[in-house]
Amino acid sequence: MQAMYQWQLTGQDAGAAAELGLQYATSEDYAGADAEYFTDLVQNCIARNAELDAVLGSYADRPVAQIDPVERAILWLGLYELVARPDVPHRVVINEAVELSKKFGATDGHKYINALLDKAARERRAEVAPGAAGSVP
Repeated sequence: MQAMYQWQLTGQDAGAAAELGLQYATSEDYAGADAEYFTDLVQNCIARNAELDAVLGSYADRPVAQIDPVERAILWLGLYELVARPDVPHRVVINEAVELSKKFGATDGHKYINALLDKAARERRAEVAPGAAGSVP
């Protein structure tokens, strides 16, 4: 999330953006991370940001450009996982996004993240039955 946030603020091209993730590889938080998965998320969320923004725009209640960069980075992660990583259960995707939002986002940003990703999961994941409670409490 931090790499994607930084990429949004610096305006680097997508090719250089992949290098952003490498600087996070030396942080304490990275120690327990799956390096391959981390690289996949950073590279693909940045490379596919226009596609992810289009998906985000179909669920958001405001123009994507008006979404806070921290929330936008978290939503890119969640939407990418919902669309391209069926190996990650939708509840895990939503929970992780909500936790990131609580840690880095605005005071009630986690509610927006939860609602938007829950809606996306219902439409994009076969294991989420229509009308089922897929959101995180």
